[in-house]
Amino acid sequence: MNQKLKQPKYWFLCIFLASNLWLNAQDKAISLDYSNIKLNQVLDSLQEISGYHFFYNKNWFSERKNYSFKNTSLVNIMDSLVEGTIFNYYILDKEKRIFILKNDLIYDELPKSFYPTQKTEDSVLNNRIATIVTPLFYEPSYGGNENKPRPITVGKSLASDARAIYQVNGKALYQTTNEPIANLVIQNKTTANTLVSKDSGDFTLNMQYGLNELVFSAMGVKTTYQDVIVYNTGGFTVFLEESLEILDEVIVEADAKSNILDSNTGKEEFSTEETKEIPLVLGERNVLQIAKALPGITSAGEGSGGINVRGGKTDQNLILLDHTVIYNPSHFFGIFQALNPFITDKVAVYKADAPLKFGGRLSSVIDIKTKKNIPKEIGVEGSLGPVTANLALEIPIKKDTTALLIGGRGAYADYILANLDDENLKNSKASFYDGIIKLNHRFTDDSDLNITAYNSGDRFSVTKDSLFKYQNTAGSIVWNHKLNEKTIGQFNINHSRYNFDIGFNDEGNRNFDLAYGINETFLGYDLQKDLSKKLKVNYGLATKYYQVNPGRISPGDVNSDIQELQIQNEKALESGLYVGSELSVSDKLQVNLGARLTNFTALGERYQRVYEENQPKNEGTVVDTLNYSNLESIKSYFGPEARFSVRYLINPSFSLKGSLNNSYQYVHTLSSNTTVSPIDTWKLSDLHIKPQKSIQAVIGLYKNLKEDEFEISLETYYKWMDNVLDFKTGAELFLNQNVETEVLQGKGKAYGVEFMLKKNRGDLNGWLSYTYSRSLYSFSSEFDEETINNGDFFPSNFDKPHDVSLIANYRLTRRFSFSMNFSYQTGRPVTFPVGTYRFNNADFVVFSERNKFRIPDYYRLDLGFNVEGNHKKKKLAHSFITFQVYNVLGRNNPYSVFFVTEDGEVKALQSSIFGIPIPSITYNFKF
Repeated sequence: MNQKLKQPKYWFLCIFLASNLWLNAQDKAISLDYSNIKLNQVLDSLQEISGYHFFYNKNWFSERKNYSFKNTSLVNIMDSLVEGTIFNYYILDKEKRIFILKNDLIYDELPKSFYPTQKTEDSVLNNRIATIVTPLFYEPSYGGNENKPRPITVGKSLASDARAIYQVNGKALYQTTNEPIANLVIQNKTTANTLVSKDSGDFTLNMQYGLNELVFSAMGVKTTYQDVIVYNTGGFTVFLEESLEILDEVIVEADAKSNILDSNTGKEEFSTEETKEIPLVLGERNVLQIAKALPGITSAGEGSGGINVRGGKTDQNLILLDHTVIYNPSHFFGIFQALNPFITDKVAVYKADAPLKFGGRLSSVIDIKTKKNIPKEIGVEGSLGPVTANLALEIPIKKDTTALLIGGRGAYADYILANLDDENLKNSKASFYDGIIKLNHRFTDDSDLNITAYNSGDRFSVTKDSLFKYQNTAGSIVWNHKLNEKTIGQFNINHSRYNFDIGFNDEGNRNFDLAYGINETFLGYDLQKDLSKKLKVNYGLATKYYQVNPGRISPGDVNSDIQELQIQNEKALESGLYVGSELSVSDKLQVNLGARLTNFTALGERYQRVYEENQPKNEGTVVDTLNYSNLESIKSYFGPEARFSVRYLINPSFSLKGSLNNSYQYVHTLSSNTTVSPIDTWKLSDLHIKPQKSIQAVIGLYKNLKEDEFEISLETYYKWMDNVLDFKTGAELFLNQNVETEVLQGKGKAYGVEFMLKKNRGDLNGWLSYTYSRSLYSFSSEFDEETINNGDFFPSNFDKPHDVSLIANYRLTRRFSFSMNFSYQTGRPVTFPVGTYRFNNADFVVFSERNKFRIPDYYRLDLGFNVEGNHKKKKLAHSFITFQVYNVLGRNNPYSVFFVTEDGEVKALQSSIFGIPIPSITYNFKF
């Protein structure tokens, strides 16, 4: 009995000692210290030190890191090496082998739920975990001819984190350009869930543990079926091919339902590709001219720089290029845009309810974005036209990571001026250029940096003794990054400058040089957070520093009698703090609510006059002069802004929207011209000039027909404005030390109805827009010199009640197409002389009330014929040729009406820009 009892104890002791030997081998203290090496190199060293054999695929490891361990056990080292990675490991102690696994686990026992006879309540595992710990078996069926891509694996299996559903983040990019794919439909056939990717290409899916079959589809993207094996939370990037067969329709189909689902009112979006077939003057692509064909947007006249949006002045538009303000986005008297069309990607126009991060203007935000491509190879695109040559380069610097975009344009336009009707322009000379460089760098899928530098310049001579020059300079640094799974941040710093110079030189002694400049530096941080599927918040802050040189004149040479004069500089600080939310109350109802708090402070060093209260501001009412030191606060204005919009989905293709918002504007243009002039100056609010204010209410109906082939929208709006600027008759605005004595501030109102019908696809596509609108102003005071039209409301210079635009493209074949652009507008208001009188043997003209009459109505028809090169995929260059005739009907549309006295008689004369048909041919190429 004793021997039988001792023998089991002996064998138990042997087993215990053997186990200790294996444990001691794993617990052996190991020290390692490596810098900048791959993980497989660490595993090779561990193999030599520990005596264990490691099994892995060395192609899995590409990242280099630093590794340091001191007197650490093998198990603890392995735990540390795989922590935060997608790798697991499994140890076979007896064979002294260690297996490195990607995503998966090795299971050395069956789950208790494997036995169907076992009762659930007897299991220590609940039903959720019992399902998950079952090993995954996936047998790929990818032969050499299979089109289905290989499966994607996400996360790593952890027994301590066993769930039925995991949240997976994805990003969709174009395979050839690495550009994000917006509005991509992602369908999970396994769970029957569907969602749409964001503008950044990002999306978030709730996916089940194991195999999920996804389907990616969008217009212009090849439909792709992709298996995704989910082990845990994580992320992946999918690269999709463009669908060449439907490229012609991608432009209009990319956001097929955004007009219905988006809660913004008054928002219009288009890409530069949409402009390539639309006939415009001299064959130039021009996104700002295309914007004028949208409802609610017009301009004072043909060839005028600047646009008027919903009854607002041209200075009430915030025009941004990669987040940076462009003060004068036009070349050549407003005929051409100062933006390279081959670098420009998309344009968003907000006529109401602009995003919270934008502020400082009453009427609109025009957000122009350049391309963010990171191409795989060098790309060249450009055009040769009758006036300009354009060239754009896309240069990859580091594969899938860094790229450089370079765009340049120059003009050879003098001969065009010689053929214009205006006698003052026939003997003129003009040239212009613009250039842009952009660096795109992607740190990770969740972080990228975009640096843009832009410069444009115009140089023209209207008369032989004068030379005008004006220039835009801008630069921005934008860092987009994801802070966590729910929060995206954008840091933005930029600088913008606009300046002009006028040189006058004749044979007399009045030669002079005149200069003006405005600078602004902006710093902002914007955050977007998804609190839940139904609630998103947006918040941030921004500040802007202004420096203005209001004007300087100096003698042109030593013989000049001109006295040097420098108007005192202006400085100011404008800041904004905002927060907003987007709440999906239900599948049909979505509400946006936000607030923006703005503060503007005019700063010294400068002086400000003090005038008698309740008296007009003139030289006779000055009672004091206040002097302010450098950066001392002169006057502060606080402006609370509210943004509210709502969208109700009547059915999947029909929605009702409404919005109400107010805005403040602290900068103003000083100009007595009807349209934008290169020598317009900007003035900051101060002790006497108050900020402009507006409130706008909008309601609209939006309907899609025939599976989104047609879009119909109808919006009506009413806008109240206060402190809008105008000027006294005969005002001297430039080089005026006390310009407040020439400025009037009053009230304005604008209202209208906008209709748009758009056909998105088919051989015939384009849009028809009609706008009925009124824009009225009132300047009332107890003093006659500060009153216009007895204080009654009168039409603004850009009040045009009826505006019709029709843009159509008809495709004969895949290579040949016709295009048409028709525009009609009510003639703008003017002030006419209505009589004369004689006083002291001199004749004087009596004028009507301000803007009581109108010039003749404007209409124009442009036609184009477009020829694309063959569509062979492999060839040196792809070409596109446009033959266009601007103003086919030869309509002599009046640009302005002015009056002269000849032989004692007052005569009306009309000035036109293009009074004859203007043919052009443009060759576009892409390598």
